[in-house]
Amino acid sequence: MSQESTPYSNKSSVSNNVDEGAPAGTGASRQETAQPLRADAPLRADTPLRATNQLIVHARTEMGRVISGQRGVVEEVMMAVLCQGHALLEGVPGIAKTLIVKALGRLLGLGFQRVQATPDLMPADILGTSVLRPGTDTFSFHAGPVFTDLLLVDEINRMPPRTQAALLECMEERQVTSDGVRRPLPSWFTVFATQNPVDFEGTYPLPEAQLDRFLLKIRVAYPSETEERQILERHHAGTGAGILEDAEITPLPGDLLAAARTEVRKIRIEPELYGYILALARRTREWPTLLLGASPRAALSAMLVAQAVAAFDGRDYLVPDDVKRAALPVLRHRVILKPEAELEGFDADRALTDVIAAVPVPRQ
Repeated sequence: MSQESTPYSNKSSVSNNVDEGAPAGTGASRQETAQPLRADAPLRADTPLRATNQLIVHARTEMGRVISGQRGVVEEVMMAVLCQGHALLEGVPGIAKTLIVKALGRLLGLGFQRVQATPDLMPADILGTSVLRPGTDTFSFHAGPVFTDLLLVDEINRMPPRTQAALLECMEERQVTSDGVRRPLPSWFTVFATQNPVDFEGTYPLPEAQLDRFLLKIRVAYPSETEERQILERHHAGTGAGILEDAEITPLPGDLLAAARTEVRKIRIEPELYGYILALARRTREWPTLLLGASPRAALSAMLVAQAVAAFDGRDYLVPDDVKRAALPVLRHRVILKPEAELEGFDADRALTDVIAAVPVPRQ
């Protein structure tokens, strides 16, 4: 292939090994890719990603009014919406998992509903049910909270298995079947679920079949000391009505979100990168520390998220670093460690980082 048609052909410094300055699991320094867009970055009229760039700049500015730090998390929840996928946010209580999703709903100007999962939550509580009309002998369907654009399911692992399973059709088919009638969900329907990784009492771990419905599993960590200080200062300066009300987030203009989604799907992928994505997915199926590797659906998800990563770097073409950046959030909940690997202190991220380092990067 000619040098002109391969955007990454001159990047001889890209390595299979993880550089010391690179984010965990990327397997290479981000310096070789385009610099990420800043909130104050000027918008070029001739860029093929004009709507996406405008969305990213607006999102970083407005979300920054509410969320201190957590930039990677904010970007990944935006990627989930742009890729038409669902996201599982995992982290200890009190680190703004719920706040991030609520702020995202206001930013995008979409409908928002929140469900607090409890052990006695029934499928009808979230899907809806048929109720008798007063004074008649006919029933009408009363829609549940899933009939919205963004659905936040707090502590999803506290739902009983029957209710967890009720979400599968919603997440995969974007529809609800009730009384034999199929009822479509809004085109923007996206599930954001949260769970606490350290609290196991009274919980029902999600089965692999349901975990596979989530495009991303996002790890939410503690903020830095500087960011945590900013949280205290913002709340002290607030009116008491709540950080979201005080911030007054400005929604996205017009059809910007739909235009950005279309642009992301058109990100150019060279043939060599199809092979690279497949090599990563297939290598997990034979990796010595993994009992279950990535499925074909996981490889497709990695490709879609890598396109969004490229867009967030301001490029309309894919490079290997985009695939590496997408690999951990896309695959960490889709692989299962062998028991002996867990005893040795491995986790999914560590195993996947080793897989990334072992797969050769396409050069041309």
